[in-house]
Amino acid sequence: MPPPLLEMRMIKSILHHRLFLGQSLQRCAQAVGVSKGVVAKYTALAQAAGLDWATIERLDEAQLQQRLLPLQTGRAALVVPDYAAMHQELSRKGMTLMLLWQEYQANHLGQRTLQYSQFCERYRQYARTLKRSMRQVHRAGEKLFVDFAGPTLALVNGSRAHLFVAALGASHYTYARALPGQKTVDWVTGMTDALHFIGGVPQMIVPDNPRAVISQPDRYEPRVGDSVRDFASHYGCTVLPARPRTPQDKAVVESAVQVVERWILARLRHAHLADLGAANRAIAPLLTELNARAFQKLPGSRASAFTQIDAPALGPLPSQRYEYARFKRVRAHVDYHVEVDRHRYSVPHALVGQELDARITAGMVELLHRGQRVAVHVRSQQAGGYSTVESHMPAAHRAHRQWTPQRLIDWGLSIGEHTGALIEQLLLRYKHPEHGYRSALGLLSLAKRHGRERLEAASAMALALGVYNYRTVRDILANGRDRMTPAATDNWHSPEHEHLRGPRAYH
Repeated sequence: MPPPLLEMRMIKSILHHRLFLGQSLQRCAQAVGVSKGVVAKYTALAQAAGLDWATIERLDEAQLQQRLLPLQTGRAALVVPDYAAMHQELSRKGMTLMLLWQEYQANHLGQRTLQYSQFCERYRQYARTLKRSMRQVHRAGEKLFVDFAGPTLALVNGSRAHLFVAALGASHYTYARALPGQKTVDWVTGMTDALHFIGGVPQMIVPDNPRAVISQPDRYEPRVGDSVRDFASHYGCTVLPARPRTPQDKAVVESAVQVVERWILARLRHAHLADLGAANRAIAPLLTELNARAFQKLPGSRASAFTQIDAPALGPLPSQRYEYARFKRVRAHVDYHVEVDRHRYSVPHALVGQELDARITAGMVELLHRGQRVAVHVRSQQAGGYSTVESHMPAAHRAHRQWTPQRLIDWGLSIGEHTGALIEQLLLRYKHPEHGYRSALGLLSLAKRHGRERLEAASAMALALGVYNYRTVRDILANGRDRMTPAATDNWHSPEHEHLRGPRAYH
């Protein structure tokens, strides 16, 4: 195979140094970076063609080649690589220019092909002709860029819908959705919908630096918010914002936002959209059309490039869709409960005084201590109420909670009828029977010290006196009054005397 020809711009540079500047063969060869033989060859060809520098300067590269190398037209045609296809192939993981060049050589054996250096140089020249957003090489399934469009969409009710846009780096496959605002819940909702729209999970999601997503902006170590970190943990990906004030870091989504504004928002400018649901129903067919549109400088479309490049490289979606959660720092009070939205939820009593993180969703409240879940409750809307798990209580509190008025009365009846009746009267004294539990338990404990018979007798005396409390029964037993036999007394009749008026006084 004959050696490849120099590019015409190199040949023109040789002739400029030799014919216009009048440099020697050696000086010219050093300046251009070729051998003296090459300089001599093309100088001789120019002289044989009757070309001076004034003529050469006016010719473009194609005309110069025709005048300088007329015999080369009969040579085998050079096989030019498909640079657009190469650009897309380089988006695949592990793909290199060396591997593409080897495949190019193997597919065109016996034909005139480029050497590796020229192969790379011509590809770089092609890449420089693409748009700025297309010059970056993004690996398949690696990055999903997200942002909100600047213009909003008017709704019939007077509110405005904000358009969330996401685009994959390699294929530029685009997603758009109308949302009520740009708060944290809107960002997380948009990113969740985008992942389920593309049907997989990229390695990284790249937003800019909004306060709703990034709690601590920093050029080198930005910190995302707790809700966004929880979302990323659920899907097994990373949220890494672009550098502040560096739009080229997310040029893919900048371009996608521009396309969405022109091909979706502009078409809906006169539409009468009742609400967000109507807006998203109007966006869906326009989004499908946008992804199916052919690229201007690359083969295929966003949809076809996604199917071939990004889709096979995406990670699988988890079995359950992410439910938005917000986080709140709380402290366990002395009653081993924490307060979330004016309702109190229990935690293990050993955590009293400790700070915990409350993970709050629409239906659940999870309580985390140092990243470990220690309690979970169904979320309650009852202001001032309590949600208590029995296992979170100390042993003494659990035992107290198991008492009921009837259980205490039955215990008293097992000692005697009067004891049961006394406990019933004792509990009736209180508006809330629980307030009398301790008195009832104290009364029943007297059976251990004085015996069941004596307690029954003391209870009978308390009932006769109409005094229903623990202290009266305790004092009766302590003084031994329950053992005293009442003195026998005959029926007493008042004697007749002069001071008695008798029935006739009332006539």
